[in-house]
Amino acid sequence: MKKLLLLILTIVLLPKVNAQEPAFDTGEWFKFRMSYSGWAKAGNATLKVNESSVNNKEVYHVVGKGWTTGLIKWFFKVEDRYESYFDKNSLVPYKFVRKIDEGGHTKDIVINFDQEKNKAHVNNIKHKTKKVFNTEPNIQDMVSTFYYLRNKLDTDGMKPGDEVRIDMFFDEENYGFKLKYLGEETIDTEFGDVESLKFRPYVMAGRVFKEEESLTLWVSKDKNKLPLRIKADLAVGSLRADLEAFKGLKHPFKIVVN
Repeated sequence: MKKLLLLILTIVLLPKVNAQEPAFDTGEWFKFRMSYSGWAKAGNATLKVNESSVNNKEVYHVVGKGWTTGLIKWFFKVEDRYESYFDKNSLVPYKFVRKIDEGGHTKDIVINFDQEKNKAHVNNIKHKTKKVFNTEPNIQDMVSTFYYLRNKLDTDGMKPGDEVRIDMFFDEENYGFKLKYLGEETIDTEFGDVESLKFRPYVMAGRVFKEEESLTLWVSKDKNKLPLRIKADLAVGSLRADLEAFKGLKHPFKIVVN
């Protein structure tokens, strides 16, 4: 049950960079329902877009939360909070916060990004350490990646098998993320049938995931690029997250009318 929110926040989307109409704005809010092995409700996760400023620069401030509920909470309690402050125009992050408690495993980390010097200043509050790491140009954090790709990448001309790679920094390391496009699919959701784009993010096989291709995700084909569903085959059991509620969308949400 660990990494519940991480599964949601790693939902990134599309394989071609292109300028296009913004997919989101301040006030957008998502809520996801998590279920374990197809039957037991495992928890919830939310994403909210706010606005703020960092060093006199206007930024989006996104807050992501994840927590276990019901019976699973008694066996494995999760309370996660992720925050990203990223530029309203370039969408590169200036600050990232990760504060988690996953079954007693805790982290409290603040990362400040110097995008001009390609540095990440990591303040590990729990362990009272401060370190500086080199990063790739225009590095993204785990949360900003989702919004960057929704806004900056175009779906036109995609073919099944196309891949996208992006540089992220997470905790204390650079991470090369890869995503493969699988094609289109109309799926049944809480809101009706929705046309979606289907993707396969590559993850590290091991203690959490069965293999590199353990994740599958679906995002809406409309201009919002809503994250609709994600499925994960775990080392033990499986996890599914479904979009349960939303508000503040920038564009109309398209539902298939039979």
